[in-house]
Amino acid sequence: MKIVGYEWKLREVMATKGLFSTTDLIPLLQERGINLSSSQVYRLAAEKPERLNLHVLVALLDILECSSDDLIKGVDLGSAVAATGTESSTARDRSAAVKLGGLRPVRMEVPGAPDA
Repeated sequence: MKIVGYEWKLREVMATKGLFSTTDLIPLLQERGINLSSSQVYRLAAEKPERLNLHVLVALLDILECSSDDLIKGVDLGSAVAATGTESSTARDRSAAVKLGGLRPVRMEVPGAPDA
């Protein structure tokens, strides 16, 4: 299974348009009917959003006169193998050997601590 992610480049695009403070976006968003607090706008610019309202996205595209490709860049994060529960017997044997081979973390002893 292919895993994809994304880069959020709002700060970079803002800088190219001469907007260096996140609070500069607040009145511009309000002109487009989007009312966000200063902390919400800061998080939007400083962090990669997990969820984004499409009205906010379209307003940002309009404010910054850019396309979604300018704000969001897809990134290939590699691939993952789904566990099927049908691993081979050799893999099971190797796993058991590691567990039985003494490859376990050593319990730490803290001097002066009461015994549990």
